[in-house]
Amino acid sequence: MVDIAKLAGVSIATVSRVINEPEKVRIETRKRVQIVLEQTNFVANAVARGLVLNSMNTIGVLVADIRDLYFANVTYAIERRFTGLGYNVLLSNTGGELGEKKRYLRVMLEKQVDGIILVGSVFKERSSNEHILAASESIPIVMVNSYLEGDNIYSVLCDDYQGIKNVVDYLVTAGRREIYYLNGLKSFSGLSKVNGFRDAIRGYGLKENDVLEIDSSVEGGIEGICRIISEGKKVEAVITGEDITAIGAMKELINRGYKIPDDVAVVGYNNSMLATIVTPSLTSVDNLQEAMANNSVQILYDVLHGKQVSQKTVLSPILVKRESAGV
Repeated sequence: MVDIAKLAGVSIATVSRVINEPEKVRIETRKRVQIVLEQTNFVANAVARGLVLNSMNTIGVLVADIRDLYFANVTYAIERRFTGLGYNVLLSNTGGELGEKKRYLRVMLEKQVDGIILVGSVFKERSSNEHILAASESIPIVMVNSYLEGDNIYSVLCDDYQGIKNVVDYLVTAGRREIYYLNGLKSFSGLSKVNGFRDAIRGYGLKENDVLEIDSSVEGGIEGICRIISEGKKVEAVITGEDITAIGAMKELINRGYKIPDDVAVVGYNNSMLATIVTPSLTSVDNLQEAMANNSVQILYDVLHGKQVSQKTVLSPILVKRESAGV
């Protein structure tokens, strides 16, 4: 900046204002400095600027698996919103291992990001969450679809418990009694869904032992149906924790000659684009991915600007009715 100032015949402070607050510099002076900046291919030192301003203007986003449609949609919305607000976004694809999640969290702290967003309930551990609590002592952390109590930790949640209860209500009202739940997630969100299913089933006086643990995949959905039928059980409806699993379940049911939804109703979760491109189209719970992303951005942005915000924001999911469960 010293060299730029000499070449443009202005003070270092003027160069700084042209770079950081150009609207505060007279047009003629601003143009003169900008010409020199372009001629010299000047690039501002973000680290030096961050030390001066006590902000890197950068947000860290951690996601377990960016290939997953749910994670991808939420992460995309977060990145677009923060970019529009003038922030840079650093993305880490952590995988599901605790050691890797801890390592990437440390990396973000070393990069001196202003705040961190953890996408998905997989970041809340069943045992210790000391690594998250420790990180929150330095910078604010927002958890998407998960909750951890802490002074500098904020959560944006979809009420997955109620989402699954609403599905059971809908199916029972439609006359379905033999209802099974295929669960592939042991995360905070996954457990909420299972609890919602079991409580709803008990409330109607139906069987309580019909939760099958499978993989969250097409193969998992196929396996779940095979297990139900191989045990000679009657099935009138199947609920799954993700759309991809529901598609596997529908595939196997159709292969075995069942008509959907006449014989068996199938309901997925996430309301992903997969729900509209399969035949029959899939009834699914919309867990408001974009709304959660936007809320998480707004909360972190407000915290960084000294505003008071709620520690916990809960959104209500919506059942989107399509062909697979009757419309």
